[in-house]
Amino acid sequence: MIIHSAKFVKSSPDFNQCPQTTMPEYAFIGRSNVGKSSLINMITGHKKLAKTSGTPGKTQLINHFIINESWYLVDLPGYGFAKISKKIRAEWESMISNYLLNRENLVNTFILIDARHEPQKSDLEFISWFGENELPFVLVFTKTDKLGVNRIRDNIKKYQEVLLQYWEELPVSVSSSAVNSSGKNEILGLISEMNKV
Repeated sequence: MIIHSAKFVKSSPDFNQCPQTTMPEYAFIGRSNVGKSSLINMITGHKKLAKTSGTPGKTQLINHFIINESWYLVDLPGYGFAKISKKIRAEWESMISNYLLNRENLVNTFILIDARHEPQKSDLEFISWFGENELPFVLVFTKTDKLGVNRIRDNIKKYQEVLLQYWEELPVSVSSSAVNSSGKNEILGLISEMNKV
């Protein structure tokens, strides 16, 4: 898939206020500071489409971008260690879960995992939540350029070993780097295949 156009459409504080559309939609979510905005900019080829920040918790709304005038990319707030109050965190969690459970044209969610770290409790809980609610997802291991190949491979293998304790088969996963654009073709290829369905 070639990205010809990518435009910001709307930021919504609640899934009921998201754009009224039947076009297929793909959400991107991950722990705070996982490199989500950088990944979105990399796969769309637009350096400033999603706002990047060194401060965790920068994305606070459901952000819709229309791609090639034919499908939506959705940037969701992160989960995990962002320095926010319990009240705001609870509101975010409610907003995100309502969107994921009730958005009818949501085709798939890409769950971003920082490949530099060994399995994190918050990531594993989030993946389990998707399984419990029978929601489709793909794992995207980010920042694979930050460590040596062997360390990255070991960390991903540890995730797979933990997941195999609870899953009969491993979910689809992609290794990516916003720096060298690895994973771009795989992610866009998956979206292209799902759009056909």
